[in-house]
Amino acid sequence: MIILQSLYFMLPAYIANMAPVFAKRFGLLKFLARPVDGGREFSGRKIFGEHKTWRGFVVGIIAAIAGAWLQYFLYSVSPFREISFFNYFEVSPWFLGFIFGFGALFGDLIKSFFKRRIGIAPGKPWIPFDQLDFVLGALIFVSLIFLPPWRGILVIIIVTPILHLLANQIGFILKIKNTKW
Repeated sequence: MIILQSLYFMLPAYIANMAPVFAKRFGLLKFLARPVDGGREFSGRKIFGEHKTWRGFVVGIIAAIAGAWLQYFLYSVSPFREISFFNYFEVSPWFLGFIFGFGALFGDLIKSFFKRRIGIAPGKPWIPFDQLDFVLGALIFVSLIFLPPWRGILVIIIVTPILHLLANQIGFILKIKNTKW
C-alpha cells in the first residue's frame, strides 16, 4: 500500500515534469517558448539552457494543478480514498498543485544550472540527477505543508528513477521525445 500511496502522492509532480514535453510537441503557447534565463550566461555558459522555457514552466504548473484537482475529485471515489493524502491534511487543490508543479520544475532548473556548469549539453543524460531533480524539488516545496512518512519518501526516491526511465523510453518509441532518457 505504501508504494501505491507514495506514487499517487507524487502524481502532480510527475505530471508537471512530463507536461513541458507535450507542450513543445503539440506547439502549445508558442509565445512562451522563450528560455527562462533569457539567453543569459554565467561563467561563460547558459544559466539553464535553451530547453528550459517559460512555456514549460507555465504548462507544467497548470498541469500539476489539474492533476491535484483530479486527485481531489477522485478522493470521493471509494478505492482512491484509501490511498489519497487528502486523508492526512486539508489543502486547496489549487495550492497543492501549484506547490508540486513549481517545486518539480524549480528542481529541474537547479539541476540544469549544475549540468551546464559541468559542461553537459542540454538533452544529454546525467543519471541519476535527471530522474530525481524534479522529485526532490517537489518534496522540498510540498514539505512546507505536508511531509510523507520516511518510508514513502524512500519509495519515491527508489521507484521514480525506474518509472522516469521507462516513461522516457515509451515517449521515445512513440516519437513524443527525441531522446531515450
